[in-house]
Amino acid sequence: MLRLFHTADWHLGHHLHGVSRQLEHQQFLDWLLLELQSKQADALLVAGDIFDSANPSSAAQSQLYDFLVKAKAQQPNLDIVLIGGNHDSASRLDAPSPILNALGVTVVGGLSRDDQGGIDWERLLVPLTNATGQIKAWCGAMPFLRNADLPTTVSSTMEPMQSAEQGSDPLISGMKTLYAELFEKLQQKAGNDDSLILTGHCYMVNGAVSELSERKILGGNQHALPVELFPADIAYVALGHLHLAQKVGTHQHIRYSGSPIPLSFDETDYAHQVVQVDVRSGRPVETVAVKIPRSVQLLRIPNGKDFAVLPAVIEHLENLTLDDLPIEQRPLLELRIRLEKPEPGLRQKIEETIAKLPVCLLKISTAYSGSEKSLADMKIEERLEELQPLDVFQRCYQNKYDRETPEIMNALFNELVENLQGRE
Repeated sequence: MLRLFHTADWHLGHHLHGVSRQLEHQQFLDWLLLELQSKQADALLVAGDIFDSANPSSAAQSQLYDFLVKAKAQQPNLDIVLIGGNHDSASRLDAPSPILNALGVTVVGGLSRDDQGGIDWERLLVPLTNATGQIKAWCGAMPFLRNADLPTTVSSTMEPMQSAEQGSDPLISGMKTLYAELFEKLQQKAGNDDSLILTGHCYMVNGAVSELSERKILGGNQHALPVELFPADIAYVALGHLHLAQKVGTHQHIRYSGSPIPLSFDETDYAHQVVQVDVRSGRPVETVAVKIPRSVQLLRIPNGKDFAVLPAVIEHLENLTLDDLPIEQRPLLELRIRLEKPEPGLRQKIEETIAKLPVCLLKISTAYSGSEKSLADMKIEERLEELQPLDVFQRCYQNKYDRETPEIMNALFNELVENLQGRE
């Protein structure tokens, strides 16, 4: 048997409305070290978005490398595989790979090509061993694929986009081509009794998205990938990108582990976890969701996507019962308030109410319904940092031309953004 731990979307270096998440990430990493040891894991797969940005802080990088050193010190035979995500810089992740490889850590930030333009598939093929050092599985460590990574005939052909069901989307076709070739290389490496594992950082059809913290990738979510991307002979597919832990359709062996901490207030109610995967040759994998304890609570009042009038919000605050925790561990708070008109003294009223509460107020979201508008029509205030680049582009286009942005332009804009991020 081979026991894997699958996790993803750490987003080290993340800030929520200006507040650092370093403490939460450190407590998660400390917890993960204990779980790897107590559950006697043989391998750890981290499926992308290691960092929150392509240019992570020195503190975020130190957190990663400190964790890797501690993990290998406590379990020298633990196989660790890290792949790049759309938030990561492929070159930055790959830069220390010679040192990490010597430590027994495999890093695949992005695809590497030779002078003839061919892909170096060998560095994507990772043997996974059990406690006695026997190879029990081979992992195809596919990183996040940018448009420039796709076959030339695909990435340069920007035709009007078709639906995934029609199977004619050039981006999806390019992804299928690369995964098919990786699978062929895996089969050539593996023995008859070795299981085959794949990683990926992508958006799959019908995946549940957290709109506030996940970038649309591969030209937008209209390019959701079909499950047929992964051959039937694959024992397990470890996915990253979506922050809600979920399986893909009815497939128990194709999963998103989800993020280890909530990265937006929309993710307050997510059950954060890592996935324990037990792999046995010739048998379906067994998966167990290992719940991650939350070190800092996120509170949204009212909960969900609703708004409430100011008196109701204040009453809710006054009735809160919270433990008196150190400042760095106090709950992070968002208030969602429905107003009939602008309220100049709103923040002062709120701050007077929470002055004695052990909370950290991060955000006051307001929505104006007006006397003649229904709740469904109310205008919600947004801050620039909450918008994705594509959102800003689409709004600018609509303001100038008074119509929706054509899909071909959305795809070209996303390709431009991803190419720029890949060079950072």
